[in-house]
Amino acid sequence: MKDRTPSRNRVPAQRDAEGWMFLIEAARDLRTTGAIAPSGKALARVLTDPVRAQAALPLAVLEAGAGTGPVTRELIPRLPPGSRLDIVEANPRFADRLRHLLTTTHPQLTAGSTRVTVHQAYVEQLDTDQRYDVIVSGLPLTNFTPAQVERVMARYLELLRPGGTLTYFAYLGTRRARALTASRAETRRHAEVDEIMAAYQRTYATGRRTVWANLPPAHVWRLRRPLLAAGETDQLAPRTDGAIR
Repeated sequence: MKDRTPSRNRVPAQRDAEGWMFLIEAARDLRTTGAIAPSGKALARVLTDPVRAQAALPLAVLEAGAGTGPVTRELIPRLPPGSRLDIVEANPRFADRLRHLLTTTHPQLTAGSTRVTVHQAYVEQLDTDQRYDVIVSGLPLTNFTPAQVERVMARYLELLRPGGTLTYFAYLGTRRARALTASRAETRRHAEVDEIMAAYQRTYATGRRTVWANLPPAHVWRLRRPLLAAGETDQLAPRTDGAIR
């Protein structure tokens, strides 16, 4: 029997269900979930701007930390024909939700030229030789240890093609909020992560936008891997000593 529920009614219900799911996962492990609500539509649009800007040619796109799929839903309709989208999500319940999203909302992908795959994995452990034109990160980097942030960022640079773009977001006001409640060790960890990210921003950032229409508001950073110089080979790899390239 067909579902005769009007689509305009199904969408809010689906989003409410995802919101509750996100809240439950945050209660289980806020460190890896990173927030108490999925990214809003305005934030998803800004994160995916590099895909819209290159819509003329097929793209290889990686989304890391997709959660329940608010950015995924913004990405898929904007992928040029012949593109590839790899979605990486470590949370098994979120990964199942993403696979359900693909089969129910975008069944045409199974027969079309655009390939979309969900990988249940940590991005730094993703086993692939693919290099990407665009990486969209939803990972809560400010919740990670400095060593984890170093590994993730090094992996992002390794996975990007020369000239490729990485977008990620950081919520506004987190340092001030943490200063009121966090332990001294937690405050130090957060400051070290901020220093690591600031170094990457100084080296690779090409822009930053503030998205006020999100809960909470967020900065969206855009980083670009440099193009290769004449005669240079693509040998960028993660550093094992923790240094930033």
